Amino acid sequence: MVTGAVAPQPPRYQSGDTLVVSEATVGQASVSCGSAALIAGELRRAGLVVHLGSMDELGLSVSESVLASALTQTQSDGPSAIVLTAGPADRQASSAETVSRVLSAWLAALGPRTVLLAEPRSFCAGVERAIDIVEIALARFPHPVYVRKQIVHNTHVVKDLASRGAVFVDELDEVPEGATVVFSAHGVAPAVHQDAARRGLNVIDATCPLVSKVHAEVRRYAARGDRVYLIGHAGHEESEGTLGEAPGRTVLVQTADDVRQLADSDAPTAYVMQTTLGADEAMTVVDALEQRFPGIRGPASDDICYATTNRQNAVRAVAAEAQLLLVVGSANSSNSVRLVERSEAAGTRALLVEDVSEVPLSALADVSTVGVTAGASAAPALVDEIVANLSALGPTHVRPVRVAEETIRFGLPSALVR
Repeated sequence: MVTGAVAPQPPRYQSGDTLVVSEATVGQASVSCGSAALIAGELRRAGLVVHLGSMDELGLSVSESVLASALTQTQSDGPSAIVLTAGPADRQASSAETVSRVLSAWLAALGPRTVLLAEPRSFCAGVERAIDIVEIALARFPHPVYVRKQIVHNTHVVKDLASRGAVFVDELDEVPEGATVVFSAHGVAPAVHQDAARRGLNVIDATCPLVSKVHAEVRRYAARGDRVYLIGHAGHEESEGTLGEAPGRTVLVQTADDVRQLADSDAPTAYVMQTTLGADEAMTVVDALEQRFPGIRGPASDDICYATTNRQNAVRAVAAEAQLLLVVGSANSSNSVRLVERSEAAGTRALLVEDVSEVPLSALADVSTVGVTAGASAAPALVDEIVANLSALGPTHVRPVRVAEETIRFGLPSALVR
């Protein structure tokens, strides 16, 4: 590894900014750091202002002696890191201790490693369909195209679509009359559809077909007079939409304790589930409902979606071998959080990360087997970047752990079919 000063500094850098170089060339030789994103993320979390890229991307002019030192270490000691400070050398002092600590953590993380890739992972058919719907709407209808709530629970997906013209709103009163609005994959209550119709909005419904199935079950149970218990998480958009199908007859229960506190009732009963629950978690509540209300009716087929179940089963298989599991997903993604819980229930530490920048170097020290998976709303490219950075830390064997093959595809809503 090497640290040094950059002079002169490009105008876009402030004196004291930290620059992590992923690739540099001096003369006929070159040096690269495939784990530069890991280092940059660690430095940012430590409070430094960090810029990451190749020499050309960063627009750097660095003394040849600094790069020659990096090249010499690369040739003799294996992986190399180049971390520089913008401005005069005396500006390095304020960040030197932090940089040194992070590079020490990077050195401790170097070594041979096995990476276990859970399969299936990342996007499911419902998420792919929802993203496709927004992309088609952006291409076909006048901008802006509005999206009620996050189309799927992933920060990267939302930012990408927003950069292409999608405007995300919390409620329909933020959408101008007559505009195009997409409803998220999590589904909405009938009242939201009615509000959109009153305001003359061009609605494109991206509700996952598996969520629509649960909505239909609620309507069917309620129509025959059942009290319906929804096993789900309070405040989750999917649960809110499902509750809205029959608000006078549907009750949310989250735990077995919730069931035990329910009022007695002689009414016929039925239950449905949020599609992104953990299977074990849900069955505990089902057991409590069946004990409390003998004869309660449930759905003819499982409400928990195939993708959620497959990803949880893959995590079980990976957790049996891994010392650490990295779960790529956003904190508000229910199915991603369930993957963390599933791993920890199996005795394997799990970390939920948005992307490679959130992977802590300290967690990788003395860990020779790392599992990697992603929630159903996280893009495959985010996993690929993490694996590439892990592979740059030393000799790496990447091994898929497959528990199922997913071939399901969902068609587009009629509003987009020409």
